[in-house]
Amino acid sequence: MKQGKTLNASLEHVIFYPRTTKSRPPTIVALHGRGTDERDLLPLVESLGLENAVVIAPRAPLPFNSVALMGGFAWYEFSEEGIPDRRTFQASLDRLCRFLDEIKRKYPVDAERIILLGFSQGTVMAYAAGLLNPTSVKGIVALSGYVPQKSGLPLKLEQLNGFQVFISHGVYDELIPVHLARESADLLRRGGAEVLYREYYMGHEVREETLVDLAPWMKKLIS
Repeated sequence: MKQGKTLNASLEHVIFYPRTTKSRPPTIVALHGRGTDERDLLPLVESLGLENAVVIAPRAPLPFNSVALMGGFAWYEFSEEGIPDRRTFQASLDRLCRFLDEIKRKYPVDAERIILLGFSQGTVMAYAAGLLNPTSVKGIVALSGYVPQKSGLPLKLEQLNGFQVFISHGVYDELIPVHLARESADLLRRGGAEVLYREYYMGHEVREETLVDLAPWMKKLIS
């Protein structure tokens, strides 16, 4: 991938183009987790070998500091896992939705092939943005996250016929319990989505076996 020049948008971000750029390529929007930044998921995306895709990675808007993680950014605050703080969550979601509209106008991407890929809080944001308007994205990659059912958002959970979702979660996840991922998969399937769900013997992370399953799914989706 080669880094491109960024344009003004609602979120700070980086953009990378494939070495051989075709007109209107598919685009992966990579949404990082809490305590990191816009570059955190780039090695993961690059390891998938998607040679014809543009990668756009925005930075979450909230500065984040904790004893364990010094620095980085977050999408929202929360008091209980599974229930994002409504005020900060809605504010970040509004900015993310504007950002997704902006990249379709400002960058030479295929608006019909936008894939949201998230990890942890980034997955929650990907679900929220994608399920508010399922026709606006091609699919969602949900790594170690959950559908924010208790957010009060008008998610289109009954209008998902053919919607593509890849879900990965660790059975030993100490931050986001695996039952939230299982519930999300069931919810999406009931709405008609085509879900590839995978659990791994791991914690709150992404491992090589995740990438082995994800790579062919992604290549098929954006081909």
